[in-house]
Amino acid sequence: MALLKLTDISIAFGDHELLDNANLTIDSGQRIGLLGRNGEGKSTLLRLINGEIKPDNGEIRYQVGSTIASLEQTPGMAQESTVFDVVASGLGSVGEWISEYQSISIARDDHARGDHELTMHRLAELQQKLEACDGWNLSGNVEKTLSRLSLPSQEMVNSLSGGWQRRVSLARALVSDPQILLLDEPTNHLDTDTIIWLEKQIRQFKGAILFVTHDREFLQNVATDIVDLERGKLTKWAGTYDDYLRRKQASMEQEARQHAEFDKKLASEEIWIRQGIKARRTRNEGRVRSLQKMREHRSARRNRKGNVKLEIDKSSNSGKLVIEAKNISHTYVDKTIISDFSTRILRGDRIGLIGPNGVGKTTLLKILLGELEAERGTIKHGTKLEVAYFDQLRSQINLDQTVIDVIGQGRDQITINGKSKHVISYLSDFLFTPARSRSPVSSLSGGEKARVLLAKLFSKPTNVLVMDEPTNDLDIETLELLEELLLQFEGTLLLVSHDRKFMDNVITSSFSFEGDGKVNEYIGGYSEWLSQVTQKPETTPASNSKSISTKNISKTTTAGRKKLSYNDQRELAGLPEKIEKLEKRQELLTETTSDASFYQLPQMEVSRALQELKEIGESLDQCYERWSELDS
Repeated sequence: MALLKLTDISIAFGDHELLDNANLTIDSGQRIGLLGRNGEGKSTLLRLINGEIKPDNGEIRYQVGSTIASLEQTPGMAQESTVFDVVASGLGSVGEWISEYQSISIARDDHARGDHELTMHRLAELQQKLEACDGWNLSGNVEKTLSRLSLPSQEMVNSLSGGWQRRVSLARALVSDPQILLLDEPTNHLDTDTIIWLEKQIRQFKGAILFVTHDREFLQNVATDIVDLERGKLTKWAGTYDDYLRRKQASMEQEARQHAEFDKKLASEEIWIRQGIKARRTRNEGRVRSLQKMREHRSARRNRKGNVKLEIDKSSNSGKLVIEAKNISHTYVDKTIISDFSTRILRGDRIGLIGPNGVGKTTLLKILLGELEAERGTIKHGTKLEVAYFDQLRSQINLDQTVIDVIGQGRDQITINGKSKHVISYLSDFLFTPARSRSPVSSLSGGEKARVLLAKLFSKPTNVLVMDEPTNDLDIETLELLEELLLQFEGTLLLVSHDRKFMDNVITSSFSFEGDGKVNEYIGGYSEWLSQVTQKPETTPASNSKSISTKNISKTTTAGRKKLSYNDQRELAGLPEKIEKLEKRQELLTETTSDASFYQLPQMEVSRALQELKEIGESLDQCYERWSELDS
């Protein structure tokens, strides 16, 4: 039975229609990735499902007794509260009782004698309430969730970094063990280790998950279905993200052919109607009415949005040496961030900085750029450097200014690669309409703000591009275009990102933060770094929970293996053949469902094939997980 069903849902803000008679069914066990361009209405859909807003038309039905929890894109939290209290608040009033009981228990030794009786009386009241609603087991859920995410229960939220606050809000969503979990950009500001942990938790989640993400690796590893929000409609595709890409391409090609045929017929009918008297004869009135319907149909067609057009204003080449660092060391609040680090960055290098949140990646960038002075060591800059810096906090953007003012700085025209362009025209390349270009930056979505910063950076000549978490909030189409642009960029790139596929596609070497201030350099992208780190014969243990530990990402070493039983050995030996058969069947079904004529088959055949494809994907996930378990 469906946990949730949306029927003919419509909602618009002003004249901007986000959902137009959209339909969607969500079943238990589905992990649905919701895709769509920035501003298409993904967050609005999540808010509709969560009951925060009401649709203009249509109906939303929930299974009786089902509960929903959500992680917003910019979650609000009580900054003066402890981590425990914020996570417990995900349990509603029961969470408030648990928090109060814990805080009173911790503080009761400090109360005076007169207050002691009142304190004990209140504890008894709370205990009675908690026992009546199974509150102690729920309290265990809070502790268990805090432990899984390595969160310090008594730390104040306002003392944590943005990435750790994101973990807290995620824990708040998970603690109630909901039947439906809504996640809006769950990987934003999370480090790679936490993203990998999150993938595992989502795969084990028994309820349904609807999530929005731009992280393609996360999407491929987690999603069992894809829902595409485009032009107000919701289209559901069974299978992985890669399956969706193939089938979506076939669907787009078929739609283009249908539109071309329709437009050709419409053009011929328009020629006929202009012949005059023949078109107005009584016997042709049906044809005239048919033409009118065709006109209405063409007028109602919502064409796909165009793509962002990215272009960097190229500067003259820098000198061959860009930055040279010798014996750099730096500490922060008695914690060693960088210890005796040396490197030479040459023109054309593409370097990614890899490490968990709070380890010092942004600090190293600022030291290399000369914005922060290291405690020890020297930095030497090359000649003719033109640096553009994309900072993850987007502090270069004045939120009170309009988009035009941020880009134009009082000018109507800007020059890109020797060509003069009006600011409005330039912003249209970044999908800003003239009206949106005149809006204050504070009114924009996260993805739109990211596009504003990209537009600002790329409007100035540069040969050294420094990007600190540029992928946050960008939709997948813009992300892929940014990748292409960076691959064509002939200058030097320094990149911080937790998007594994983006790093793989863009960088050629990496600086890896490995705890205790040690920063080592590796050749290749993220995957090459991972393989080199996991093959190290000896690894220095991490100094704290925020530091990289290869124990968290490597396969269990031979020394830690347990002897398999005879049945387990037989199962392990048979898994490769079983996986091969499943993959061949999956490949055949994927090819079948990608064909443009597939959806013209009877509905029962279509449903049967899609269901089998989904079941095969789930079986493969189980086989790979079992193989990993037995092999380790």
